[in-house]
Amino acid sequence: MTVSLLGAADPAPVILFPEGRPSPFVLVSDHAGRAVPTIFGDMGVSDHDWERHIAYDIGILGVGRFLRDSLGCALVEQAYSRLVIDCNRAPGHPTSIPHVSDYTPVPVNRAAEESCRLRRELEILHPYHDAISGILKERATRPTLLVSLHSFTPEMDGKKRPWHVGILHHKDTKTARIMLDLLNQEGDLCVGDNEPYVLTATSDYTVPRHAEGNALPYLEVEIRQDLIARQDGQKAWAERLARLLPQVWERIES
Repeated sequence: MTVSLLGAADPAPVILFPEGRPSPFVLVSDHAGRAVPTIFGDMGVSDHDWERHIAYDIGILGVGRFLRDSLGCALVEQAYSRLVIDCNRAPGHPTSIPHVSDYTPVPVNRAAEESCRLRRELEILHPYHDAISGILKERATRPTLLVSLHSFTPEMDGKKRPWHVGILHHKDTKTARIMLDLLNQEGDLCVGDNEPYVLTATSDYTVPRHAEGNALPYLEVEIRQDLIARQDGQKAWAERLARLLPQVWERIES
């Protein structure tokens, strides 16, 4: 554990946009980036696969930044690819450093020793979650809604996913139901309730740790990637969320 994973030329693991004006919202984006430590090269993964959903949440970086600009709230982004380490998995989770992702082998991960896992956690996973914890600690006396932003591939295991957007929830069903109701009222959306994934205390890490662990209301939002692959789609979804999130907050407070 004496050799650093990240070198001088590698980006910091956390990209933090501080609050620009008072807001109840804190945005987090576990899979915004697809940086790789220089020491790993391309990890044995093809250029084509680095463009796929296995490397990052396509389109969500733009959605998060447009949304942050609209709301003026804080935004915390993870800079590194989920193939390096999935920051929405607990330390030591068996899927946090995948050997295979959607049928694509990741040779560097297959060859990794336990010391490499610990170094990835120390230099990438923990700084990201420490940044989220720091923001929430600073806001301890202020009402807060954590919004976890994700995107999902339109097809998985040969099955098409019809949902335009999904809201994932576990303990906080109240906030989820409010947003589900508002999204369904839009009239032009196929909305998933715990689709295309189910949020649990073990399948996810960010929401269970930071929201459920602190008894905070939260939303985990999943947007289908073909809808936000381009900048115009990212802006449109950011505008939609910027319109709906204050309505969610008003209902929570009422």
